[in-house]
Amino acid sequence: MKELSIYVHIPFCERKCNYCAFVSYCTGEKEKDDYIDELCKEIEKRKCDGVVRTIYIGGGTPSILTPQQIEKVVKAIYDTFDVYDNAEFTIEANPSSLTEELLTTWKRLRVNRLSIGVQSLKDKSLQKIGRLHTKVEALEKIKMARKCFDNVSADLIVGLENETGKELCRYASQLLDLGVKHISCYLLEVYENTKLFCDVKEKKYVPLTDDQTITAFNKLANYLQDKGLMRYEISNFAYPDYESQHNLTYWERAEYLGFGISAHSFDGKNRTANADNFEDYKAGKISKEKLNATEELEEIIMLGLRCKLGVETAKLQKLGYDIKQNSYYADYVKQGVIQEKGDRIYLNPVFYHLSNTVIANLLP
Repeated sequence: MKELSIYVHIPFCERKCNYCAFVSYCTGEKEKDDYIDELCKEIEKRKCDGVVRTIYIGGGTPSILTPQQIEKVVKAIYDTFDVYDNAEFTIEANPSSLTEELLTTWKRLRVNRLSIGVQSLKDKSLQKIGRLHTKVEALEKIKMARKCFDNVSADLIVGLENETGKELCRYASQLLDLGVKHISCYLLEVYENTKLFCDVKEKKYVPLTDDQTITAFNKLANYLQDKGLMRYEISNFAYPDYESQHNLTYWERAEYLGFGISAHSFDGKNRTANADNFEDYKAGKISKEKLNATEELEEIIMLGLRCKLGVETAKLQKLGYDIKQNSYYADYVKQGVIQEKGDRIYLNPVFYHLSNTVIANLLP
């Protein structure tokens, strides 16, 4: 029987962060209840064969939902789908809205992995990017979470104003000391139509330069690897056996179902996306995209070289592309940029910071 992954999007936030370009917004309890009702209807409507191996509830901020609202969503999933007993079940949380009541509820509902949006451990930085928590609160909430869950992940942003690699390593050290098993390190991106974009344009906020950001990221990456975490994807580091199985689903192009506003699904060949506003979502509007052979090739190469999975060259040949005949390939192998192991090729993690260029050059 085929295996599936499930993603559920909760688009609500206490306050939208200055850098956020995701589909998320602030709203009242009635709107949340209405959304949860529609979400459960969608889940029940899309029942299909297969066994669920990972569940991920993300956002937005799932931790601003009440225990009852989350329980309703989880019940809909388990009533509709077959789920492995040992399925990885992740939920995202922000320190400002995480409570003991939520933690105990989630544990009872079979959640076994938390992803906490820390972003920084400097109060001034947190304030400037619109986060609601402080350094002390972030550390206290992680301590609280670790009493209930072994598998806790934390996010950090690289490139924030005046945050050096040395500081980022200090943040990582504090997180690891509290028992965090996985750290996601995301480069700051300044999107149009965000408050941060306006602040940068008006010189009210000065992020690190590209060179400074890469230097800081490399210092942090080296520190985490020295501490025993494996860099299993460009932005993600984990102790052995603590990699995000759900995220690996995306990178290996396995089948997944996305529920909620703006959520995406993939059946191995075709992608669908739910509408990004409530009225269209409620009306069941979706957009569809069928990948052609070239797009499929490009996706396999891009996703595989971003992470530890690598790329199976025989799969590319079946789609009509011999990557070893690419004009850059031999030099990349000779320089150690690309590593060959059996029928698979991998991007050497030392060159992850050049991944966009390398991948673009290796595309058909």
